[in-house]
Amino acid sequence: MPVISNKGKAMPASPIRKLVPFSEEAKKRGVKVYHLNIGQPDIETPKNVMDKIRSTDIKVIEYSHSAGTISYRKKLVEYYKRVNIDVTPEDMIVTTGGSEAILFAMNSCLDPGDEIIIPEPFYANYNGFSLTSGIVVKPIDSVIENGFALPPIQAFEDAITPRTKAIMICNPNNPTGYLYSKEELESLRKIVLKHDLFLFSDEVYREFTYDGREHHSVMNLEGVDQNVVLLDSISKRYSACGARIGVLISKNREVICTALKFAQARLSPPTFGQIVGEEAINTPASYFTEVLEEYHKRRNIVVESINKMEGCFCPEPGGAFYAVARLPIDDSDRFCQWLLDSFSFEGQTVMLAPATGFYSSKGRGLDEVRISYVLNLTDLKNSMKCLEEGLKVYPGRKT
Repeated sequence: MPVISNKGKAMPASPIRKLVPFSEEAKKRGVKVYHLNIGQPDIETPKNVMDKIRSTDIKVIEYSHSAGTISYRKKLVEYYKRVNIDVTPEDMIVTTGGSEAILFAMNSCLDPGDEIIIPEPFYANYNGFSLTSGIVVKPIDSVIENGFALPPIQAFEDAITPRTKAIMICNPNNPTGYLYSKEELESLRKIVLKHDLFLFSDEVYREFTYDGREHHSVMNLEGVDQNVVLLDSISKRYSACGARIGVLISKNREVICTALKFAQARLSPPTFGQIVGEEAINTPASYFTEVLEEYHKRRNIVVESINKMEGCFCPEPGGAFYAVARLPIDDSDRFCQWLLDSFSFEGQTVMLAPATGFYSSKGRGLDEVRISYVLNLTDLKNSMKCLEEGLKVYPGRKT
């Protein structure tokens, strides 16, 4: 019998999706499952976008340019100008979701064996994409006590070796919801220049910031145009996850030319996804005002509810729609599975993502879970009640 690759064996399972079979079995038993495990918003995609899909009349679904249609890239220039980012269509490669943008960035800028520094916890697929690219992740600790703020710059200095080629951040952060300040980004600018590193910034959630906080993009840091690679997506911004359209942006011509070769190898990004992306930029500002207000309410329900539970702690996220909570449990993987296969409260339970999958360091995240507050207010309140009741009877509860 043929043997699969060592790379395939090492590829980590998604902490977000690996418990799906247990969720499906719970539903077969008649249990209602509240899905807080995945960043799939229940917010409706903008009406103008759905109308565009229905009214599109094309005779042939053709390949586009490998970098994306010029009409969409020109429209993206308009969008980025509105958020004070100055770019041109030639600075962009349209990708099949933000995931492909990450892969293109890693493969364009790092060789197998090179190292990338990422504050952890981090988006789980950064691990998988790094493994796929032969890149070594060097994690540095961010901690729940200060809401997962950027680690001290000395921690970055200590992690740098001759093989270090890049630093990666997600801002606002998935899974923690932390929003990096201008001062924190400035400290990264200095270390990037000092060691001549690439700075990858995943800014998929830039529209979702709370309490008057402002999002700052790495694209506006002075003197690092040749170092910065911006990664973005329409998935969460317009609640269009299934459109699978992202973008890689850099003013470094060599990066763009190299990424284009990878883009040519996969031919082109999805035609209908680009149609969706182009129209989405016409979405009225009122849409985001309403969506942000809704997420703000949801965040407050989650944070306030968890911090009232005995032995629990959840810092208040400054952005995105995720929170990481510390719970009095022995093992988050075991607890999240137990909620699905052994627990229900009034015929209901909750599906969470064990935080172990958002760490590269073994043994971290055992008492933490990620919560995606992507459900309506009623369902969120019910899910928090399920969590509270589950913690009371969980056999592995820590005292």
